[in-house]
Amino acid sequence: MQFTDRADAGRRLARRLDYLRGGDVVVLGLPRGGVPVAFEVARALGAPLDVIVVRKLGAPFQPELAMGAVGEGGVRVTNDDLIRRAGVTAGELAAVERRELADLALQAARFRAGRPHVDIAGKNVIVVDDGIATGSTASAACQVARGQGAGTVIMAAPVGAPESIEMLRAFCDEVVCLDAPPWFSAVGTWYDDFSHVPDAEVTKLLAQAASSLPAAPAPRDPRNSPPSSASKAAGPLPGQQAIDEPVEVLAGPVRLAGQLTIPVGADGIVVFVHGSGSSRRSPRNRYVATQLNEAGFGTLLFDLLTTQEELDRANVFDVEMLASRLTEVACWLRSRPDAAWMPVGYFGASTGAAAALWAAAEPAAEVAAVVSRGGRPDLAQARLPAVRSPTLLIVGGRDEVVLGLNKAAQRALRCENRLAVVPGATHLFEEPGTLQTVTRLARDWFGVYFGAGPRSWASLGGTQAAPPP
Repeated sequence: MQFTDRADAGRRLARRLDYLRGGDVVVLGLPRGGVPVAFEVARALGAPLDVIVVRKLGAPFQPELAMGAVGEGGVRVTNDDLIRRAGVTAGELAAVERRELADLALQAARFRAGRPHVDIAGKNVIVVDDGIATGSTASAACQVARGQGAGTVIMAAPVGAPESIEMLRAFCDEVVCLDAPPWFSAVGTWYDDFSHVPDAEVTKLLAQAASSLPAAPAPRDPRNSPPSSASKAAGPLPGQQAIDEPVEVLAGPVRLAGQLTIPVGADGIVVFVHGSGSSRRSPRNRYVATQLNEAGFGTLLFDLLTTQEELDRANVFDVEMLASRLTEVACWLRSRPDAAWMPVGYFGASTGAAAALWAAAEPAAEVAAVVSRGGRPDLAQARLPAVRSPTLLIVGGRDEVVLGLNKAAQRALRCENRLAVVPGATHLFEEPGTLQTVTRLARDWFGVYFGAGPRSWASLGGTQAAPPP
């Protein structure tokens, strides 16, 4: 049996599960790939959809060796025999558990974007994944669901390895699998399209299921309806305090370090995306960020790559990967109660600007505005026509090569855009007064699209596109 994609697999799986329609059912998708399948199942059965987030407890000396797993609500399942034979102490086990629970909480919050988890106590719970290979994650998810009070646990997947399916029967009440070929290899071989599922898609599908919409809403035009404008009307939380703290964001398998600053009453948050050879500690970006804070904007400076990853120069120019991480960081930011109501903008420098534009071109992106400082938009050339966020390209007048690249990029953009040339500035804007000009340009651009009140369009001198009406 071959599936076109996860949605096709989900629709077919739903037909097999139709006998559960009308019952007290909750569908739980295993992120990330299981959620698009689970979405179709939940929609067909008219059942609530949620994620079941499970974190493996890897042995200290061999992280791939699972000692057990943890789930939300403090549920823990362990392989006591393995722990005993491996000589893992109670302290070592507790340390691993604390780390994984912290990651689990961040991931679950990011996916749900402020919504509470669906109560499964006493319900018929269907745990859905896009395929069952070893069955280790699926078995842990079934045990966690049981630990959370599920009345009946059904493990469902479009395809799986026969021996793994048989093993799973010990952890759930029923296993539903459309195809269990004896020659099973990797899950992806049974799909025509088995592309990566980003966190943003998981968040979108959960929100869509929660609102009972038959289809995803049409993308909003940020020029007419700035992202998050509806939630912004609610204003800051009562008693909100200023925030200036180091943060850690889980993006796929890595943790990204950052610094989050949100003044009281901030009009929006600017996420800084630095370029090659730079970091969140860049004096230039920190200067701009500080000035934006004083103007009433929140900022998030963070590193897209770990210290180890930066040693491989190819990672710096892997714009698609960097954009994917930026999208996950933005989802994490919107999952915070103190930031969920605010519009988000991107400030990218050098290769970071390419990542910002690539991320802004995603269909589900909700980016109020983008500013590129000395950017390399040419590295996202194929994605530029899909960018909907108003974009300001700032380039030094003496940075001739990059200026040419930005002029070409501006011709490819279809969104509201401007090209601002800073006279006398080179690529790093090190000349006296030039970085101040960059700051003023960025402040005014974000001010307009964050809805922070009128700004001076005249400050964007040297531009080549008309201002918005």
